[in-house]
Amino acid sequence: MATHQVSSLEGQAYLEDPIYKRIATSRSWLFDVRRSFHQEPELSEAEFKTQEKIMTLLNEMNINNYPSAATGVCGVLLKEESSKTIGLRADIDALPIQEVLDLPFKSRIDNVMHACGHDAHTTILLGVAKFFSENTALQPCNLKFFFQPAEETIGGAMRMVSEGVMKSPDVDCVLGLHVMPYLPVGAVELREGKLNAASDLFEVKIIGKAAHGAYPTKGIDAIVVAASIINDIQTLISRYVSPLDQAVITIGRIHGGAKDNIICDEVVFSGGMRTTDEATRQLLKEKLQSLVMSVCSWSGAKAEIRFEEGYKALINDIGVTRHLKKVFQNELGEANVYEKELPSLGVEDFSYFLDVAKGAFYHLGCGLKDRLDGALHTHDFYLDEEALVLGTYLQVKAIIACASDL
Repeated sequence: MATHQVSSLEGQAYLEDPIYKRIATSRSWLFDVRRSFHQEPELSEAEFKTQEKIMTLLNEMNINNYPSAATGVCGVLLKEESSKTIGLRADIDALPIQEVLDLPFKSRIDNVMHACGHDAHTTILLGVAKFFSENTALQPCNLKFFFQPAEETIGGAMRMVSEGVMKSPDVDCVLGLHVMPYLPVGAVELREGKLNAASDLFEVKIIGKAAHGAYPTKGIDAIVVAASIINDIQTLISRYVSPLDQAVITIGRIHGGAKDNIICDEVVFSGGMRTTDEATRQLLKEKLQSLVMSVCSWSGAKAEIRFEEGYKALINDIGVTRHLKKVFQNELGEANVYEKELPSLGVEDFSYFLDVAKGAFYHLGCGLKDRLDGALHTHDFYLDEEALVLGTYLQVKAIIACASDL
């Protein structure tokens, strides 16, 4: 077993908890498991080796498991005579990023890296499974372990749910976490209600009429029509969304035109919407479509608009979140449990699990105490591996606490 550098966490009360001490005996195991995933990252929908490793480890723990959503895994650890079930989710895919840090366990795959900490999420969930498989007397209810693929692209949560992972036995409460490098190890961040936005993509095609640039009245300029629509799109946010709500519309691409002196007959532009309220989400779609058709109506152009629905908004159950907050405050101290002030307009498909059962998602500190300026999705993303031990412990304590209220 490799020798690992352990961060200093002196003075924390949880260090004396017998459960923490048991988990801490697996520190080297947790570090090695995470490093194994880190060295062999796999992109969304290609997590074949990752899936195999997860299933092998669950088999070693004598935990029943089966594939889900093609490259994901669902593990099931039943509790005799228990009618309650808690589910836990970890995402497992990596990103198309070249790692630059010269770590002993640096990614061996060119242009693929665990730059979002999913290797840590996977390891923590395996740590929880290992703990309860070895300490069955402490297992409070049935447990399900969701190792979800494709969070970074098309999403695996909805597919796992549609395949029935939340059924037989039915999940009563579901928990998830994400490591955050701006928080030091020993800190967590929660938010009641809205935590992450919903996402939608759209594409608009403006069809005009080509003409020589010297005779503009003979054509319908698709560029002018598109420009008018794009300028007016900004007013959808300022005039139809409450300033107390969160929403954004971004135009990311635009293409059109054939030659400098020809009136353009076709422009295609596309972008994305982020909203935290379902009513606002639908309203903005309707207003965008109405705006496009209205501008085309007076200009004589025609239009085609297409929406591609992304993830739903992640909305934490208030009761579960408050319960977790108390648990974390007892373990870490009130000063180390942060309330996230505003929702993030980033997306997170854990939301689909919350469609089926109450639950909560929170942020786990993984930053080095002298380096809290790191960010997710960067080629030099780095985490303090002590977060693996603490994350496992907090999930175990959260399970025990939440099971008492089911």
